[in-house]
Amino acid sequence: MIPLMALLFAVNSNAQTGIKLQKREFRGAWIQTVNGQFMRMSTAAMQQTLRSQLNELQKDGINAIIFQVRPECDALYESKLEPWSRYLTGVQGKAPSPYWDPLKWMIDECHKRGMELHAWLNPYRAKTAGTTELASNHIAIRHPESVFPYNGQFILNPGQPQNREHIYKVVDDILTRYDVDGIHIDDYFYPYPAAGQVIRDDKEFASHSNGIKNKDDWRRDNVNIFIKQLNEAIKKRKPWVKFGVSPFGIYRNKKTAPNIGSETSGLQNYDDLYADVLLWVNNGWVDYCVPQLYWSIGHKAADYKTLAIWWNKYAGQRPLYIGESVVQTTKDADIDNPTINQMAAKFKLRAQLPNVKGAVLWYAKAVADNVGNYGNTLKDYYWKYPALQPAMPFIDDKAPKKPKHVKPIWTEDGYILFWEAPTAKHWADSVQKYVVYRFAPGEKINTDDPSKIVTITYNPWFKLPYDKGRVKYTYVITALDRMSNESKKVKKKIKL
Repeated sequence: MIPLMALLFAVNSNAQTGIKLQKREFRGAWIQTVNGQFMRMSTAAMQQTLRSQLNELQKDGINAIIFQVRPECDALYESKLEPWSRYLTGVQGKAPSPYWDPLKWMIDECHKRGMELHAWLNPYRAKTAGTTELASNHIAIRHPESVFPYNGQFILNPGQPQNREHIYKVVDDILTRYDVDGIHIDDYFYPYPAAGQVIRDDKEFASHSNGIKNKDDWRRDNVNIFIKQLNEAIKKRKPWVKFGVSPFGIYRNKKTAPNIGSETSGLQNYDDLYADVLLWVNNGWVDYCVPQLYWSIGHKAADYKTLAIWWNKYAGQRPLYIGESVVQTTKDADIDNPTINQMAAKFKLRAQLPNVKGAVLWYAKAVADNVGNYGNTLKDYYWKYPALQPAMPFIDDKAPKKPKHVKPIWTEDGYILFWEAPTAKHWADSVQKYVVYRFAPGEKINTDDPSKIVTITYNPWFKLPYDKGRVKYTYVITALDRMSNESKKVKKKIKL
């Protein structure tokens, strides 16, 4: 048996060479709350925990946080539509004390670090199996007919149009009051099948069948309508907010669907969860897709490599990011070299798939805690340099104007390079962030080289590393709009 420590830490000394560093790449991490990791923490303790995680994730190259704000028709933010989450205070409906708004706080903290913040909602789950008491203003109390029980949970019935409308209102409320960069939903549509459990929707099928004869097709249609209309609602309120979905990792098995299925033998999105993910991707109803491929390379029922190749082939109409388990990746031995784990092999595989534009890591705490040396390997090798978000030309493909009045100034805080945002008449022209590049004397100015990126920042300034003023460097500043379209460059030579 291979010693565990050797398996976990060997990846650093054997990192794959030859993988081209990406200038644009989605580097996400999920921060979940439904596991109770923050429950009953004081305001100060939770903020300190999150701040510590974000600091470490920033060092590790993460550029997007997917933060769970609605686990069971509740809220980790101030809401008049749904109660405060018990996963925050321990009691559903109880506001945090001292008072704070975790979503607003997270947006501010992520933006300080140049990260995007995507608000993660579980659309249909109204009660987890572990919740024993619901607040008086919870939808299952106010409208018990809107949910059905399933395996200890309550599920908002997707067959009721008013439930879709409720979710749209919740999302619109978030968009109206918070500067989120994305709205993210996960794999919980109709519930995961459980032995002896029945989905109670005969009444809805009889009254809202829309002429569809087959109940399975009707359930899929309910979810299809929801996804399409949610995307439209998001774009109507804020066209720049990205709508992403993270489905279960298997669409269909080849045994079930010979023409399109994957060589797998697990639960299926299409047949078991009534989620036709490819329809959403190919119709442009989502802006990005993150299939959860938490298995190993070589897994008998659901091989990571098989599935990554399958999603690359069939889901390339929208940016595709791979959902990856940090713990599983660092626990499993590499197929070809059992003295190391599978991190290097998975990064190499993803780099070879042209439609894969990044990864989302499950979960953030495992990265921040450097489980299996995963965080250090990101920081020292794979995500050593900052990366811009992948382009989304289907939303906007026009670059903003370049920054103005770039000038280094001595201040009481040191030597600071300042600039100003260009003027903008429309949201698509408005500058959101900036990229700062640095080139040594004699180096060719090449902004396609990600190793020259010093930082990606929301601030119109950068503190210069002054040292005796003997070497003249060239700094290049570009502007990014909300869709990360990049402006023309502005150069400034500075002695440091």
